Amino acid sequence: MKSKFFWVIAVVMLLTAGPAFSGQAMQMWNCGLEDGVSEADVEKTAAEWLKAVRQLDGGKNLEAMLLFPVAVNSTGETDLIFMVTAPTFAEWGRFWDAYPSSDAAAGENDGMFCPDSVIWEAIKIE
Repeated sequence: MKSKFFWVIAVVMLLTAGPAFSGQAMQMWNCGLEDGVSEADVEKTAAEWLKAVRQLDGGKNLEAMLLFPVAVNSTGETDLIFMVTAPTFAEWGRFWDAYPSSDAAAGENDGMFCPDSVIWEAIKIE
């Protein structure tokens, strides 16, 4: 009986503690600018994209950031990094389920090309 009780408590703790302590979902794309496209153009396009994806299931709480290099040794073909975060991986999953068939996906690369990306788990340190 004690053994069953232990396993029930362990499972309940895992199910409740995991979501409380999991980090944010963060995807970062290495992007290049097309000829004639300025940082201001990319900022405008990114703001329009974010407004559109916030209407999708799982997109309400998305945040986006453009990272432009200031001082680096070499960025290769990368002119900027486009970063999108969601508070949880559950929201991230709902967003990605809805995104491919959305209007926002149709114009996602206007003015830039982003061939590489990485998804990270971001843990905020306080």
